Amino acid sequence: MDPSKTPPPQEAKLHFLDYWRIIRIRKTVILAVFLLVVITATLVTFILPESFSSKARIKVERDQTDISGVMGNQPMLGVYDPYFIQTEFEVIQSEVILGDVIKDLNLQETWGKKYNNGQPFTRTEAMTWIKNHLDLRPVRNTSLIEIVYYSESPQEASDLANKIAETYRKHRVQERQSLTQGGIKALEERIGEQESTVDKQQQVVDDLRDKLKISDPLGSSEAPTMMLSAETLRHIEGIRIESQAEFVGAKTLLDSLKGLPPDKLAQAIPTTGVQDSLLSGLLEQLTLADQKLVAAEKQLGPKNTEYATISAQVDDINKKIRERVDGIVLGLDIKAGALQQRLIDLSNEVTAATQKDINKSTESRPYWEAKRKLEEYQRFRQVLYMKIASEKTELDLPRASMVEIVDRAVPGIKPVRPNKTLNIALGIIIGLVVGVGLAFFIEYLDTSVKTIDDVERTLGAPVLGVIPQNVGLLTEEGGESPHAEAYRVLRTNLLFSRKDDKLNTVAVVSAGAGEGKSTTVFNLAAVFAQSGQRVLMVDSDLRRPTLHKMLHVSNSIGLTNYLLKQNTLEEVIQTSNLPSLDFMASGKLPSSSLGILSSAQMRDLITELKQHYDFVFFDSPPVMGVSDASILASEVDMTLQVIQYRRYPQPMNIRAKQLIEKVGGNLIGIVLNNINMSQDESYYYYSGYYHDYYTHNEEEPAAPVKGGNGEKDKLEIKQRY
Repeated sequence: MDPSKTPPPQEAKLHFLDYWRIIRIRKTVILAVFLLVVITATLVTFILPESFSSKARIKVERDQTDISGVMGNQPMLGVYDPYFIQTEFEVIQSEVILGDVIKDLNLQETWGKKYNNGQPFTRTEAMTWIKNHLDLRPVRNTSLIEIVYYSESPQEASDLANKIAETYRKHRVQERQSLTQGGIKALEERIGEQESTVDKQQQVVDDLRDKLKISDPLGSSEAPTMMLSAETLRHIEGIRIESQAEFVGAKTLLDSLKGLPPDKLAQAIPTTGVQDSLLSGLLEQLTLADQKLVAAEKQLGPKNTEYATISAQVDDINKKIRERVDGIVLGLDIKAGALQQRLIDLSNEVTAATQKDINKSTESRPYWEAKRKLEEYQRFRQVLYMKIASEKTELDLPRASMVEIVDRAVPGIKPVRPNKTLNIALGIIIGLVVGVGLAFFIEYLDTSVKTIDDVERTLGAPVLGVIPQNVGLLTEEGGESPHAEAYRVLRTNLLFSRKDDKLNTVAVVSAGAGEGKSTTVFNLAAVFAQSGQRVLMVDSDLRRPTLHKMLHVSNSIGLTNYLLKQNTLEEVIQTSNLPSLDFMASGKLPSSSLGILSSAQMRDLITELKQHYDFVFFDSPPVMGVSDASILASEVDMTLQVIQYRRYPQPMNIRAKQLIEKVGGNLIGIVLNNINMSQDESYYYYSGYYHDYYTHNEEEPAAPVKGGNGEKDKLEIKQRY
């Protein structure tokens, strides 16, 4: 697997430790803002003048009389109404109430002398002043309102709170009286108009009564009763129904009798309920005669004269019976006709009476309608009279106070403003909140490199080493220094990042100045030298050379002298206190370094150094704004970019990487420098930087090289070439 190829970066997600890390990193900002807010709050609290408060409590209710149900009016129930309470809040703070308070207490003059250099307050200024010091508070779920006034004088605070409560109470009483009197006046005007309306309508009624000849002695508003009342109609209808039933019964009986033969008709009549004594007697005589006739026939025979006499009697009786039956049937027929005629007469009588009532009602309708309208006007006039009487009575009745002063204000003993404890506590809380918020806001605006993920995500290059803060020179700290482990990790990652073992020239660059690339070059070369490899450091930063100061050697001759063919290679290379570590200073600065670093001599020098050293490290100037570093990156085998933790914006580092790649440089990785291990604990696990696993070398470090090359050193360098 190619170590130079890094997997695609994952999406960054903030953990709780990330928030804690930001707080620790920005603790200076948080502490500064916190102290500034707390000190400011404390100073303001103690500078502000002390203020006293007095509180008056009033009970407010809707208007109603002490007597319930006066003139039929039901009193309103005392239900809590938040809208009513809020409305009264606004009334108390209105110019109607506060203006009277200012006028009665002459506050414009008083406050002007006290607060306006003796010049009286205008009414607007006095209103603004009193509103700024007034606080109204409702008592939850009650009809009580607390009137709180703040002032530097306890007596003034209590006087104003009581005055506002008293003025509001008087205003409610006057308002109620004014409304009632205005209502009575309006009702009296309305009664005058109604009287005129009643008189006009009375004249209309009188004219219609004379015109239509209507008799109305009782003066009733109801229309005249009909000739056929409902009771009369019900009685007539009962008679009609009875007559109809009787007629139907008689008609049915008559039809049934007419359908019988004559010999059976006489026998059937008695069974129908028709009582006729003559017919009954004849039927009894016929029965006796028939018995005698049967006896005479058996005893005397049909030829006997007595038999003939009895037979004649039977025939005579039968004749009389037939005649009587015919008379009964005729009587039933006459009775049915009479009943039918009676039904016809009743119907005609009801129809005629109904039509007469309809005609009479139609003719008199205008009169009765006018009469009803007149009575409506009269009733409305009576209501107006009763309403006026009710309002006048209620105006004279004792009225419950709709505004009751429950608690009067008394002068305060201790000042309530400023609340020192509360203000300081709020200052502490707000200071912490603002400080932390500002810290996170600065962190949000800070686009510099903060984590390894930032580098690998934005630059797309692997991080080969993480260097802690306050790293010194390893030649002074010793090879067992805890800081040396970070460079040993960097050395290992660098070796594994090479695609070919022949790649042994490395340029260390950075986007801007002060990112620690010179220290990185020095310590990395020292680590390689301590492992037994032959290493050369070349200070190719021709503008601001630094490495010679770290080695405490002269910069009189070096790279520029060799490239200008003023000195040989053996003369410009210097040794150090590490046997396998050599150094080439930058030499005297030429008027133009561009031509020197891009010359053929420079490329030949790099080729020759590759053959005599295991590794050659070049210290270069910043990439941004200077072309030397990009030229050097194109000529060496590998390039390391040093990025200082939280120093330059990420776009600047991205631009530096692009410049290196544009000239064909082989950027193998990034070195994160100057990491604060105490704040970013996660870097411990990346760099293997454990203080507990390494002990500091208590021996004194080896003395640095003070001078240039001695004869022994020069002989050693000549033997290498």
